[in-house]
Amino acid sequence: MFETQSGRAISAGGPTLVAVTEPAAAAAATEIPTQVPPQGSRGTAPDGPAGPDGPDGPGGPGVSEGAGGSVAPESILRRQAQRESAARTYARSLPIVPVRARGLTIEGADGRRYLDCLSGAGTLALGHNHPVVLEAIRGVLDSGAPLHVLDLATPVKDAFTTELFANLPPALAADARIQFCGPAGTDAVEAALKLVRTATGRPGLLAFTGAYHGMTAGAMDASGGAPGVRVTRLPYPQDLRCPFGVGGPEGAELSARWTENLLDDPKGGVPAPAGMIVEPVQGEGGVIPAPDGWLRRMRDITAAREIPLIADEVQTGVGRTGAFWGVDHAGVVPDVMVLSKAIGGSLPLAVIVYRAGLDVWAPGAHAGTFRGNQLAMAAGTATLAFVRENRLAERAAALGERMLAALRGLACGHPCIGEVRGRGLMIGIELIDPDSGAAAPSLAAAVRQECLDRGLIVELGGRHGAVVRLLPPLTLTDEQAAAVLDRLADSIPAAARRTH
Repeated sequence: MFETQSGRAISAGGPTLVAVTEPAAAAAATEIPTQVPPQGSRGTAPDGPAGPDGPDGPGGPGVSEGAGGSVAPESILRRQAQRESAARTYARSLPIVPVRARGLTIEGADGRRYLDCLSGAGTLALGHNHPVVLEAIRGVLDSGAPLHVLDLATPVKDAFTTELFANLPPALAADARIQFCGPAGTDAVEAALKLVRTATGRPGLLAFTGAYHGMTAGAMDASGGAPGVRVTRLPYPQDLRCPFGVGGPEGAELSARWTENLLDDPKGGVPAPAGMIVEPVQGEGGVIPAPDGWLRRMRDITAAREIPLIADEVQTGVGRTGAFWGVDHAGVVPDVMVLSKAIGGSLPLAVIVYRAGLDVWAPGAHAGTFRGNQLAMAAGTATLAFVRENRLAERAAALGERMLAALRGLACGHPCIGEVRGRGLMIGIELIDPDSGAAAPSLAAAVRQECLDRGLIVELGGRHGAVVRLLPPLTLTDEQAAAVLDRLADSIPAAARRTH
């Protein structure tokens, strides 16, 4: 069981799990130093080990102030609504003006504190403003090194590439090439698609229902929400909403057979594709882990037909799922890996790593101005090394399993929880109508709001927006995990009462 901050024990519905103790180095300096919050403020995070302040305290650089020097978050939010596009997303559901952050904790301009289980959509592997990341960034700034170098070689880039290759699946690292792309994961997806199409001379692509690969045109074509279908869709196995109605190993086997038959059927309407792109865990699709055996089948199917396999590790990489890479669970070595988010240590960085045999690009065939972000590379090197040295992937596996077990125990008492699933510290809770079993997006939205009222930041995902998603930093302590579960356990019944 998992004892929460309130002292309430959340049963895992089975044998008591062995306690997991966080490594001292990983737990160090995870919180903003304790301050007395303004009267009436809510959402105070549990105290963690003290550390230096974040770069901008309330009233610091870039923060507008009201009368008497106090920060005026309402004015900032109002101006954002007036000036920014209708496409803004997180700002709508999280009306927060962050001014300081450290580890798991964000402090708003109004003095409220929040436990951040969104972590920059998985970007912040070490949480906000981790000391090793700040030290790496300051080191570059203080050295006088150039910050913008296009794709020139630098000591900072060499250190990043060396550390990254040291953590890749060995069979890939032994014969790999790297391409630095634009700053976002979607740019790396575009580069991967372009690479395999160039290498194979084929235009087609295999992708999966429920996938999410980014917001640029090519990446959206491969995602589940594409408005026009120019990519062959394959069924992604899952239990709660299995496309074949069976779930489990049988559903995964049917998915693999469907894929194999479609590729081998001369009248199937699917010519040999340029590649297959897959997420080891579908993130935006609802936190659905790919079964290990099924992922190995996809590797076998593609290898036998000389179809490059692209693993989109933008969200699953750098220890998030309890292994350094999501494909490691299945022992799969893809032909191409798409990497972003956590590899930049909180700053924009995206790369693809691929088998040398695919490296048929002519000079200048794929370029971009912002491929040499020295600060991101330094921050990324520090993050990759810290995760490796402190075994944070193993920590995420053990703590994530405890949290999943506790949440499954919680689900026993709440029929509105359709399924708890995930891997490592990538966790999803799908909410349903208890009577019909249909997805309950309005209930999920209410849970998100109840969590926010209690000082917990979560986000939604899934096919219908009915999955509450947790992506806490890998430095999450046992105490913080208990506080997250406590607030979530209070929020679900409160939301259920609001929506009925």
